[in-house]
Amino acid sequence: MNNIAEGFERNNNKEYIKFLGYSKGSAGEVRSMLYVATDLGYISQDSFNVHYEMAINIITQISNFIKYLKKGSIVLK
Repeated sequence: MNNIAEGFERNNNKEYIKFLGYSKGSAGEVRSMLYVATDLGYISQDSFNVHYEMAINIITQISNFIKYLKKGSIVLK
């Protein structure tokens, strides 16, 4: 969320897209850490499944938003 806010405050699509990419990467890191948490027994398989799907959903939404911005539909100033 902080990466998205910081990118938005840069006031241009190129920077915003860059920071959305950072956010997408962070969501990927969370997805990876879910495997670690499951392997170490910190969370159940059910909890893993719920949070993994949430991470995929967020990654997909960010990806779609990046595609939308690259089309030039919105221009931040």
